[in-house]
Amino acid sequence: MKELALINSRLDGRYDVQRLLGRGSYAEIYVARDILASPQSPHSQIVIKALNVFLQNDLDPDLERTLVENFQNEAIALDRVRHPNIISRLGHGSARDMRNTTFHFLVLEFLSGGDLAQKCREKSLTLSEALYFLEQVCAGLAYAHRNNIIHRDIKPQNLLLTSDSKTVKIADFGVARISQSDSPVTRVGTNVYAPPEHSPLLTANTQTLVFSELTPAADIYSLAKTAYVLITGESPRFFTNQPISDLPFAFRQEPWAEKLLPILRRATQSDSRQRHQTVVEFWQDLSQLKTFAAQEEGEIATKVSTRPPNAIPQPHVAKGYTPLAPQKPRFNTSKELRFNKNLPLNQNPNLVVRFDDLPKIVPSPQPQIQESVAPPIAEEIKPIQPKKKSKFLRRFAVLFISFSIFTGILFGTYIYFSESGVLPTITNPFSSEDAISITGINLRSDANINSEQIGSVTRGSRLKILETKGTWYKVRVLEQGNPSNSENSATVGWINSKNNGKDTIKMAR
Repeated sequence: MKELALINSRLDGRYDVQRLLGRGSYAEIYVARDILASPQSPHSQIVIKALNVFLQNDLDPDLERTLVENFQNEAIALDRVRHPNIISRLGHGSARDMRNTTFHFLVLEFLSGGDLAQKCREKSLTLSEALYFLEQVCAGLAYAHRNNIIHRDIKPQNLLLTSDSKTVKIADFGVARISQSDSPVTRVGTNVYAPPEHSPLLTANTQTLVFSELTPAADIYSLAKTAYVLITGESPRFFTNQPISDLPFAFRQEPWAEKLLPILRRATQSDSRQRHQTVVEFWQDLSQLKTFAAQEEGEIATKVSTRPPNAIPQPHVAKGYTPLAPQKPRFNTSKELRFNKNLPLNQNPNLVVRFDDLPKIVPSPQPQIQESVAPPIAEEIKPIQPKKKSKFLRRFAVLFISFSIFTGILFGTYIYFSESGVLPTITNPFSSEDAISITGINLRSDANINSEQIGSVTRGSRLKILETKGTWYKVRVLEQGNPSNSENSATVGWINSKNNGKDTIKMAR
């Protein structure tokens, strides 16, 4: 087994690798500092997931290609399911470590709040806290399923928290299935949380797999056993490869126990066709416990009823999230990379550079036989005239600067008169901007506070900006943050981007 030498190195000219977080069967996880990011940025610390094919003792070309393809598929899956409650990919690259070992890497956001397994060990969650986190997981997982991604390893250890413990994100899409298939399913996931169709093992009761097709119901099985952990604080190891049939003794007398147990039992059936078929359907049942959670905390039960118990699970957006994905990676095997192990590294032993930036070996020039030719005639050689070229460049620079100043004056004049209402705002019909609402906003028929209100934009909604007039934006609502509170609402209208001097939206790019 050959481990990578990355600690105390600078990767890709910007990532200072600080410490090792963990090591799996084919990848190593490091925490690094991005020296190009502001210290106040939520991404000033990031995670480097490095593919190390040499961790496999019996590595062969076919296995290496499979590992590289799986690593690339993980990046593709993360980009396809970009969501506030799913860990984001920030970049990628290929490099050589300080021992000249080649490797590929992904740059992921760093979630310093730990995972939900650790949080449950430190302190038991209240029912309200457990449902708060589960709603976010359901929102992210439902979005992944809508994009044909099945995670296949949902468990508390793969649910990571932000530093303020307010936002939970699904991590580790390393074994995710990008498309549904009837092909045999290899054994993946943690045995305690994995459904029968994830394993070649036979089910306990019938000794045969009742229904082995991989569907989103596989993730729902793992999600239900994760919910068991978050709500009770106990491991579901007694129900490995079988449905949850009971709750821990300490919880059997809780007023919500009779409601919870049938939900978990249905979601963990051995036959995937008998489970909830969508995450939204599972959350519709589970969200009914919110009434009990409110009563436990001394809140008025009717306060919860303002939002129906069968509502769609809502995401929680943390600082630094953007729906825009970085450039798609394309990884090759070490043979295709054609690394030369004799190439010298940079003189700084703590510097790790991209393989593209390494010095190239230039082949020695081969002697060539030249034919004897007559010397050129002096009159045919045209002398270089640097003065004329220099004079042309000066003229071009003067014209360019003059044109830039004139254009700037025209643009400034237009902005002044357009904001004063003298001139109409000119918009580009071929481009638009995406934005996300920070708070609830009224949707009006015109760019005027006295115009008719034709709808509303809920917090966390995705918007496409069509036109601007000062602080007013004409938008199309792409996705409501809370669809249940915006029924029969118009999808196109005007909103005010300022409310008492504060922004009501933020640009997505």
